[in-house]
Amino acid sequence: MKKNGFTLVELMITVAIVAILAAIAYPSYQDSIIKTKRAIAQGDLMELASFMERFFTENNQYHQTNAATPVAVSLPFSSKDDYTYALTGTLNATTFTLQATPSAGTTQASDTCANLRLTNTGFKSATGAGDCW
Repeated sequence: MKKNGFTLVELMITVAIVAILAAIAYPSYQDSIIKTKRAIAQGDLMELASFMERFFTENNQYHQTNAATPVAVSLPFSSKDDYTYALTGTLNATTFTLQATPSAGTTQASDTCANLRLTNTGFKSATGAGDCW
C-alpha cells in the first residue's frame, strides 16, 4: 500500500531551509529600504536647494526677502516622516546649509549615513561611514 504526503522530517527540513533563507534575506531587504529612503531625502535636499536658489534670484540674498521677511522653507515631501529638514549652520545673504536628519523611531534612525548636508556651493556631506551621497 502506497502512502501519500510528507513525513515530519521532510516538513522540518523545508521549514529549516525557509528560515535560513529568511534570515539572510530580511537584513538585505532592510538595508535596501534604508538606502531608498536616503535617496529620497537626497532628492528632497536638492529640491530645497533649488528653492533657495530661486529665492536668491528674486531677493539677491538667501536669508530674507527684500522686505526683510525671513526665508520660509516649506516641506511637502514624502520623506518628511523619515527625515527632519532644516536650514543649519550659517544662514546669511550669501550662504546656506540644508540638513536632513533621520527621525527617531523610524527605520532611518539606524542609517549609518546620518545628517545629510548640502550647501549653497553644492558641497555634499554626511556624518557617517561609507558613500552616503
